[in-house]
Amino acid sequence: MKCIKYLLVIAVLLTCSFTAFSQNNTEEDELSLDKGSIDNQFEYVITRSNNYQDFKVVKKTWLYTLKAHTIDSLKAVHNDLADTKILVDTQAKEISDLKSSLESTQANLENTRSEKDNIGLFGAQMSKGSYKTIMWLIIGCLLALLALFIYKFNNSNAITRQAKKNLADIEEEFEEHRKTAVEREQKVRRQLQDEINKQKTTKGNK
Repeated sequence: MKCIKYLLVIAVLLTCSFTAFSQNNTEEDELSLDKGSIDNQFEYVITRSNNYQDFKVVKKTWLYTLKAHTIDSLKAVHNDLADTKILVDTQAKEISDLKSSLESTQANLENTRSEKDNIGLFGAQMSKGSYKTIMWLIIGCLLALLALFIYKFNNSNAITRQAKKNLADIEEEFEEHRKTAVEREQKVRRQLQDEINKQKTTKGNK
């Protein structure tokens, strides 16, 4: 059992070492002086150069090629920077135009809001709040006048009804008094007639 374990450990170690070695070889194979990034090209020159004591012996052709590629890369970067600057300037101009348009729009919006919030009354401009206050004051005054008119009307109506009632009572009392007066007059006339009749009778007997 122990031998099998040792063999398995050795096999795993060998597999890991082979994988790492393969990866290193693959990375070295991927390095090139004619393609890839500048960093990879520098790595290619450093890796493939010969060693001499503490120095690296580099081929001149590699250095010229690397120089040319570096210059090309710098030119491309400069071109990109120039294009980027043009794009930034264009966007800055567009932003400035948009700001101007936004300011104009905001001014128009403020004017529209001012016109919307203000109302003309008798030729004068006033805010909606003041207009509503004046309208409510006018409505309040009209309601107060209406309440006063209703009160006066009801009061006058009550007085009129009371006067009619009093007039009816007076007419009723007058009618009763007239009837009483007529009855008294008739009674007095009868009594007077009776006295006249008595006088006539007395005179006839004599």
